[in-house]
Amino acid sequence: MVKPSLGKSGKIVSVLSCVLLFASLLAGCGGSNNNDKASPSESASPSVSASSSASESPSETESSKPQDKVTISLLVDNSQDAVNVAKALVDAFQAKNPNITVETETRPAGSEGDNFVKTRLSTGDMNDVFFYNAGSLMQALNPEQNILDVSNEPWQSEVIDSFKQTVSFGGKLYGAPTNSSMGGGWFYNKKIYADLGLTVPTTWAELMANNKKIKDAGITAIIGTYKESWTSQLIMLADYYNVQAEAPNFAADYTANKAKYATTYAALRSFEKLEETVGYMNKDYLAANLDSGIKMLAEGKGAHYPMLTFIIPTIVQNNPESIDDIGFFAQPGDSPDKNGITVWMPPAAYIYKNSQHVEEAKKFLAFIASPEGMAEVGKVAKPTGPYVIKGAPIPDDVPQVVKDMLPYFDSGKTAPALEYVSPIKGPSLEQITVEVGSGKRKAADAAALYDKDVEKQAQQLGLAGW
Repeated sequence: MVKPSLGKSGKIVSVLSCVLLFASLLAGCGGSNNNDKASPSESASPSVSASSSASESPSETESSKPQDKVTISLLVDNSQDAVNVAKALVDAFQAKNPNITVETETRPAGSEGDNFVKTRLSTGDMNDVFFYNAGSLMQALNPEQNILDVSNEPWQSEVIDSFKQTVSFGGKLYGAPTNSSMGGGWFYNKKIYADLGLTVPTTWAELMANNKKIKDAGITAIIGTYKESWTSQLIMLADYYNVQAEAPNFAADYTANKAKYATTYAALRSFEKLEETVGYMNKDYLAANLDSGIKMLAEGKGAHYPMLTFIIPTIVQNNPESIDDIGFFAQPGDSPDKNGITVWMPPAAYIYKNSQHVEEAKKFLAFIASPEGMAEVGKVAKPTGPYVIKGAPIPDDVPQVVKDMLPYFDSGKTAPALEYVSPIKGPSLEQITVEVGSGKRKAADAAALYDKDVEKQAQQLGLAGW
């Protein structure tokens, strides 16, 4: 997904680009912030930022000689956001480390870029550092063979645990986050909540009680945009924090074919929650698209919109007068004591295991995975969620709706979306969730159908137990 990155854009993105990006993110196995639509003006040629050389005097002693200058290479995808982030990080890093030059090379995004990375690794021609997806797509790179283990780097203590899940393999850690996160949950219109005297729910029962009061007041309680069928998945996918809270080993057991949606109660609840929303959506939910859904939310014609926080820049662009009227909360579970947020994680920076400049590459990753590094990222890419580096503040000028996610991060109540910790995601999920959300299929039947849907993919991936 993520799919996406949704990310996490330094510029204001259009609704069309959001749809392309996140439909791809949610349809895929792993999250991504890559934009599959590269600008024609973007070049695939390397851009080099060099430091000036200092002359060495013959009279200098060995201890006073300047350090040898080293050049390392960085590979990033050619989406404008990724290029902007890379440039900001490289410029700031070189200013602090004048003896290290970072040459940046771009590659295609999407599946073409995946093949590019895999080819570079298989031929032993990979750059010293490369930015790539976290999650199951990273695991497909054979990290033990190709990526340097950075488990023992001091900066790992500053990375939140839920991100570490997405860059781990075989008990080792391999990457550093390069951008902000995204939340999956519920946008809500604050004016409607204030007018009806509602409070932000911390349980599913409270959310459904709010929906009833909103519907009784003659207002659309839940905005549905099923014309773009990928949006029908959000309630089910955003529930993963609650699944993990009740069944901590679900991802591993699901991947090993030891757990099923139909027979794991916490997972089945994700489909049940979607079923319980039937009758609360706008009448034209089957014909409405993402653009119209965002407009309904901003104009107060709908109270709730289950969605990823990547839409925030679009609200700022299209409805700037309404951004302060929009809030966000995590999808509630059944217990207020286990209220947390499902997170779509940023891409990561990795070091090629056979790099000739490991120490310099480690210094670069240490800078990226620091509050200072994230501050540089924030100058060119306005965050759509908190950073996953402890102590990395989000810019003061971001909308309050972004800051609404901070309490979940500050209290450690976050979990990566399932697609980041398991490679299994059936191709028919969005069709199944459309059926459930429109009342055409019951939750139990949908869960069993989805369990069947993933079998072929798991077998194609060669996963043990399938």
